[in-house]
Amino acid sequence: MDWGVLAGYWPFVIGLLATGVVSGIAAGLLGIGGGAVIVPALANALLLMGYDAEVVQHVAVGTSLAIIIPTGIMSARAHHKRGALDLTVLKLWAPFIVLGTFVGGLMAGWYSGDVLRIVFAVMAFVIAANIVFGFQTRLMGHLKGSSLTHRISALVVGYISSLMGIGGGSLTVPTLVAFGDTMHKAVGTSAAIGVAIAVSGTAGFLISGWGVEGLPPLSIGYINLLALALVGVLAALCAPLGAALAHRLDQKTLKYVFALFLVAVGLNMLWKVVMG
Repeated sequence: MDWGVLAGYWPFVIGLLATGVVSGIAAGLLGIGGGAVIVPALANALLLMGYDAEVVQHVAVGTSLAIIIPTGIMSARAHHKRGALDLTVLKLWAPFIVLGTFVGGLMAGWYSGDVLRIVFAVMAFVIAANIVFGFQTRLMGHLKGSSLTHRISALVVGYISSLMGIGGGSLTVPTLVAFGDTMHKAVGTSAAIGVAIAVSGTAGFLISGWGVEGLPPLSIGYINLLALALVGVLAALCAPLGAALAHRLDQKTLKYVFALFLVAVGLNMLWKVVMG
């Protein structure tokens, strides 16, 4: 065993552990699945370790979706215990979320790493603007009683979420709020919807990345098992902490902090595209 090579992985491992804690708390706190934290953190870590920029974003997105599975389950359970999970909406959204996410995961192999970065950045800006200005409620609020609108929203959210590597909460939460749910119930329901997104998207990225060259060690398709284990376990353990905080803290302040974070991440993604 080359201990020098092994020692070189410790910064990566420490970074993954920290990412797990932060993403888990964020998942429970905002119902976002943690992908908005995991994707940029994992992509940067893999780039710093010298892996091909063309596969790095795909691995970050695919692995993020796999990590969101245990995180979302723990977060959803914690919210369900507090009565903040709308089962009617969950049943309405789940089939179409699964379809949209699986298609997005399969199509991800068609897109370059830069395309995925641009998708992430643009959607991060849109989500941040919606958090601050709340235009989605004005545009969609009158459609809250339409089952068709729910299903179309689920399909679109699933597809976009799979390309971003997120649990969809940053899209699902404002949509459910626009349709009349309270913030707490939207966050709880979003966490459960995120599990459906993550399972379907993970399957799509596993298939589309199968046999691709230049992947980091311990990868199956675009899913990296080391990151899945380290980040996934800590994220799942920390998600209930975030859920507990969500019921204690001022949601307005949290929304603005999250919006600033999304803008920073989006600018970072675009910087990578511009600088190559």
